Amino acid sequence: MTLITAPDGLVVPPGEGRTLVTAAQQVTFKVTGEHSRAASSFEVLVPPGFDVGAHLHTRSEELFYVLEGELDVLAFEPRVRTRDNWREWESATGQRSVRARPGTIIVVPPGCPHAFANPTSEPVRMFFQASPPPDHERYFEELFEILNSGPQVDHEAVAELRKRYDIEQLTPLRMRPVPASDAAPGA
Repeated sequence: MTLITAPDGLVVPPGEGRTLVTAAQQVTFKVTGEHSRAASSFEVLVPPGFDVGAHLHTRSEELFYVLEGELDVLAFEPRVRTRDNWREWESATGQRSVRARPGTIIVVPPGCPHAFANPTSEPVRMFFQASPPPDHERYFEELFEILNSGPQVDHEAVAELRKRYDIEQLTPLRMRPVPASDAAPGA
C-alpha cells in the first residue's frame, strides 16, 4: 500500500520573512512561489509621500489590504487617462479615488488601472498579494537592486524592468515630502 502525504503548510510569524528596504518602500516576502502556486504575499511599509503612480498589469491580479494607516487608492478605468495626476481621474460610473483606512481591501483584476499613495505623515502598513507568482517577487528583487545601486536612480533601467514584468506605468511614481497641512488624518 502506498502512503500519500500532503505537503506541509507554511506558518510565517509576525516580523518574519525576507525584507528588502529602500527609501521608497520596505517589502517583506511572506509567501513566495516556492510555497504557493496561487499567489505571492508581501507585507509592505509605504512611507509618507510615496505615490506608486497609476499603472496596470495585463496578466497579474492583485489584492491590497490596509493594516495600519491611510492610503489614497483607485482601482478603475478612468474616462480619460491624464498623464500627471491619477487622483483627478473619474470612471464612467462616477468612481473617484478614495481614502483607504485599516480594514479596506482593494482587488485589482488584470488590465485594471490602479494606484496608491500615502498622503499622511505616518508610514502605512499593508498586506499585498500578487498572482501568479513569482513575477512580483522577482520584480521587487530587481527593483531594489536598481534603487540601492547608487545615489541616482537609473530611470531607464526601471522602465525596462517594468516592461519585463508586465507593468504599464500610466502616471509617474513619486516620492515627495508631505506638507504638514496635507498630512492631517482624514484629509
